[in-house]
Amino acid sequence: MAPQDKDTPPPLPEPLRVAVADSHTHLDMQDSTVEEALAKAASVGVTTVVQVGCDLAGSRWAAETAAAYDSVHATVALHPNEAPRIVLGDPDGWSRQGAREAGGDAALDTALAGIDELAALPQVRGVGETGLDYFRTGPEGMAAQERSFRAHIEIAKRHGKALVIHDREAHDDVLRILREEGAPERVVFHCYSGDAAMAEICAAAGYFMSFAGNVTFKNARHLREALAVAPPELVLVETDAPFLTPAPYRGRANAPYLIPVTLRAMAEVKAMTEDALATAVAANTARAFGY
Repeated sequence: MAPQDKDTPPPLPEPLRVAVADSHTHLDMQDSTVEEALAKAASVGVTTVVQVGCDLAGSRWAAETAAAYDSVHATVALHPNEAPRIVLGDPDGWSRQGAREAGGDAALDTALAGIDELAALPQVRGVGETGLDYFRTGPEGMAAQERSFRAHIEIAKRHGKALVIHDREAHDDVLRILREEGAPERVVFHCYSGDAAMAEICAAAGYFMSFAGNVTFKNARHLREALAVAPPELVLVETDAPFLTPAPYRGRANAPYLIPVTLRAMAEVKAMTEDALATAVAANTARAFGY
């Protein structure tokens, strides 16, 4: 792909015949307006999106956006990489808030109280993305991540909301903490990243597995093997836009309208027709997020 193509949005895919939801997107990080993103998605059969919060400001925005648009549902949380930044500070200003002072556990408690408040709102359908990320956070941040994750599990259970999990290179600990705390009724592994053996553990527990554009990447055989064994009634599809754009558009900005590209690749892996998988995914997403 020529470098100049990086800035060219991928073309509109052939519309789906059965409408589906993008179970995990970040409209606040995409270039288009909310209206444009939703209209473009709807034009190819992606009629619902779940807007995911990653910090307090983003979670408030998700709740406001979901209140303003019928086709948007919100989830609210402190991302696993956000928790250590609140507790330990963020001198590099890597996050969207810029450089931050260390606030300690008290600052984390204050932020969690804000998430708890938002989680009570009717348009907020889930608590997430929360979980563990051992890729971006070193050992010094693990205690803050774990404390935050356990608090989010409690919030999800108390409000009867879905728990949306970000699990990066932390499979065993995520599954262990869910067992220790007792998982909420509905759990979604966003951007599922485990292998087939883990998919069987998730299936036995009744956890939803949401697959993103990286299931189409050449080096992602373990994801396709996981998808192959995941029960059709527990599978969701997502963009995680603007990230994880499916092949052949990898490297360009992702958006909800590209869901059909990923869904068609998934149908092939599962040896299902596109319509059958879309029908299952649409029902699963509604069930997972209670809308």
